[in-house]
Formats: sequence, structure tokens, C-alpha cells
Amino acid sequence: MSGFAAGPGTEKVPSFADYTKERSKDSSRAFTYFMLGASGAVLTSAAQSSVHGFLTNMAASADVLAMAKTEVDLATIPVGKTVTIKWRGKPVFVKHRTQEEIDDANSVNLKSLPDPQDDASRVQMPEWLVVVGICTHLGCVPTTDSGDYGGWYCPCHGSHYDVSGRIRKGPAPLNMEIPDYAIEGDKMTIG
Repeated sequence: MSGFAAGPGTEKVPSFADYTKERSKDSSRAFTYFMLGASGAVLTSAAQSSVHGFLTNMAASADVLAMAKTEVDLATIPVGKTVTIKWRGKPVFVKHRTQEEIDDANSVNLKSLPDPQDDASRVQMPEWLVVVGICTHLGCVPTTDSGDYGGWYCPCHGSHYDVSGRIRKGPAPLNMEIPDYAIEGDKMTIG
């Protein structure tokens, strides 16, 4: 026969009254609030440290920040010529337009354009046009001073842009993009 009893009335629950200490409700509540506050402070500190570490890791490196802006010396670009520079890994066309090109760009009937924009809204100074040199159809790089309108021509699919970077003919749906830039004297800053 084993030393274990079975059946009704044989279970015994031990009393732990000798091992518990007498506490008032106020001291128990104060301890609970203290533990909640301390846990909250530790959790907040850990969250702040994690977010700071994540943002520091995601910040742009020095070489990326160096490419964010590009300066161009406008005095070196003769009238009627286009210079291609690299900005953020993309080609940017800086065109020093002649008065004839400016007049041609201003004389275009806007209703005939697939993406109507007047020339004045695309330039800060009429003689300087700055566009991102990427075709808006499929991202090719158009050739300079070519096409039916004397601006750019994308040989991949036949898009023609005028001297204001506006799409005139072909499958491209939009005009060439104008980047943020500022002109101060003979210096232009792109970006």
C-alpha cells in the first residue's frame, strides 16, 4: 500500500500564513507604483536608445551629402551651348540659350503641347534652362541639340523635346523635370 490517500476529504492545502508578512494596502500600492514608474523609465530609455540608433544608422553618409548639391560656373558655358553635369547620379542639362531660342520657346502655342507649360514657368532667367536629362517615357538619356525642335531627342523611342525641355512629339507623357536650383551671379547651385 502506498503512502498516498485518495478519495473525498483527503486533499490538504498547506497554509503559508507563517511565511507572509503583514502589509497595509498603502505600502503595497506605493511599491506597485514605484515598480511601474521604474519599469516605464527603463522602457522609455530603451526605446529612445533604439530609435536614436536606428536614425543614426539611416542618416546619409558624408559622400551622399557631398553629392546633394552641385555648383556650376555659368561663365564657362558659351551662348548657344549645353553642358551636361552629374547631380545625384543623374545627368542635368544646363543650356545657355540664345535670344532666338528664347523667342522660339515663348512663341509656342500651349494648346498644342501634350504637357502645357509656358517657358517662363520653367526658367528663373530666360537665358538659362536647367533640366534633368532623363526622358520622361522610360528613363533614357536624350541627345542634346537634336530632334525636330532643336532641343533634345530620345533615340530609344523617338521623343522630341524643344529648347524649353517640353515634350513636343513622341511617346513621352511629360516635360523634362526641372531640379531645384539657384543662380547667384555666375554661380548656379543645383540641389
